[in-house]
Amino acid sequence: MLIRVVNPNTTASMTGLIEASARAVAGPGVVVEGVTATMGPASIESHYDEALAVPGLLAAVTAGERDGVDGYVVACFGDPGVDAAREVAAGPVVGIAEAAMHAATLVGRGFSVVTSLARTRGRALDLASRHAPAGACRGVWACDIPVLALESDPAAVTRVAALARQALDHDGSDVIVLGCAGMAGFCAEVSAAVGVPVIDGVAAATLLVQSLVTLGLRTSKRDEYAPPPVKAYSGILTAFMQPGADGSRQGGVTAKEDS
Repeated sequence: MLIRVVNPNTTASMTGLIEASARAVAGPGVVVEGVTATMGPASIESHYDEALAVPGLLAAVTAGERDGVDGYVVACFGDPGVDAAREVAAGPVVGIAEAAMHAATLVGRGFSVVTSLARTRGRALDLASRHAPAGACRGVWACDIPVLALESDPAAVTRVAALARQALDHDGSDVIVLGCAGMAGFCAEVSAAVGVPVIDGVAAATLLVQSLVTLGLRTSKRDEYAPPPVKAYSGILTAFMQPGADGSRQGGVTAKEDS
């Protein structure tokens, strides 16, 4: 089984951390490959960043389909482009926010999210309304450490743990969800500090993809997640035209364009 964990930002060092978290939980016979987007923002911390990260994600998934990838993890807590990637991929595509939130509802009555910047709290709440029962997400707390600083700031884990403790006390929750792929390596230390389950979405999504592939489940192509309608694209998006959109193109982003 081949799972690709796609980092939708363009920072390779962050991809390394994400890949390590995914590989740590993968089962025997499962190959995990971390992939860094070749176009897009260095980090994803706004709606603008999310929108501009999606073409790079789709290029990575299109390349994965040619390489025989069985399933994908979208390793950004905003879950950018997950629905679009499901239209392109045959196998399952899972975002780390949806995986973490689903997992949290299985091990506790309510959860709190500890994320990076305050401006991303609204997006986390939007995702909670989609992926968790009403009232399950008790709060979203921001440590206000930029995504790329999570790797280099020696105080980051301590600050996240302290905020998690505050969230548990204030929200009355019993599970913590780490709200950034850059926090993937914090799980064990934060859990030891606060004494409740702490969920890293990268690990949760990797195991969920692994389980879906093991069950022989693929993305349904009956309706919404069918391949996108064939049409012409223009400008810098010409490379993303689907097969048959013009008389010469063979379809998708070519190997040269997404390498």
